Amino acid sequence: MSPLPFVRRTFTASIVAAGLGIGLVTPAMAAERELLNSSYDIARELFAEINPAFKEHWEANHDDTLTIKQSHGGSSAQARAILQGLGADVVTYNQVTDVQVLADAGLVAEDWQAQLPNNASPYYSTTAFLVRKGNPKGIESWADLAREDVELVFPNPKTSGNGRYTYLAAWGAAERAFDGDEQKVKDFMRTFLGNVKVFDTGGRGATTSFIERGIGDVLISFESEVNNIRQEYGSDDYEVIVPPVSILAEFPVAVVGENAEKHGNTELAQDYLDYLYSEEAQRILAGFNYRVHDEAVVEEFSDQFPETELFEVQDVFGGWDQAMETHFESGGMLDQLQRR
Repeated sequence: MSPLPFVRRTFTASIVAAGLGIGLVTPAMAAERELLNSSYDIARELFAEINPAFKEHWEANHDDTLTIKQSHGGSSAQARAILQGLGADVVTYNQVTDVQVLADAGLVAEDWQAQLPNNASPYYSTTAFLVRKGNPKGIESWADLAREDVELVFPNPKTSGNGRYTYLAAWGAAERAFDGDEQKVKDFMRTFLGNVKVFDTGGRGATTSFIERGIGDVLISFESEVNNIRQEYGSDDYEVIVPPVSILAEFPVAVVGENAEKHGNTELAQDYLDYLYSEEAQRILAGFNYRVHDEAVVEEFSDQFPETELFEVQDVFGGWDQAMETHFESGGMLDQLQRR
């Protein structure tokens, strides 16, 4: 006798059982979730390590299979991409204004800085110098970067938060050195900017110019980045100089509420940012040479970060809005200083 009638009877019974909602048990399927993090140019390797750790954390507590994707570039360019439709669920940037522009557009909560500790900055850094083996130009401070025999590389302040921090750090240090004499500060900055050989659009491009193309005597970038470069390309070939005075560089994060809600990722996006404050994530961040807030991790890595006096944008420039208007808008101080 052919088995076909049995097959048909079984299939028919299955349909009936499904229609009645009884009798058949199918294995539970994990939901597939996807999160997109829009981040600054030089954070690729950092989040390549953080993301698997968060994935394990999330999947241990949820019936989801999680995929985390990254979008990287100059943080200002990344913010513009979101304004133009990039569907990022979270942003992890290196400048407050690049998050604020999204808040002004209604994509991020107005009070985003109050929603997480430390002004929504789970980690921070400062601006430091990478020089070649033996520090042949004897670079020690910002004053040395305005000498005639020194060539510099750092990202363009018009396109990069990294570059803006460098510019503001140099200005703030000059204000201290010249006791607020504005003309002397401008003269210093004009020479400093004139020593720049390449203005790349982002931090990673500046690294390529300095390391692979051999341009310049000093690469100026975040302390975290120059230490990571030294570790990657050879600690015997490069040295890191942390100047005695520099700027506090915060790394703000926020949920892109409109996108996260549309993707059903509101809880996931918030948990992703909360995780950055966990001891586990803070240890990963410190391992990538970022300064962190967790007291146990700070103590553990205390020998890694030299003491330096850090001033805040608010203290010297009246806040980011004022700094952007005065220095970086078209026709602002940066453009004036670069005119010959």
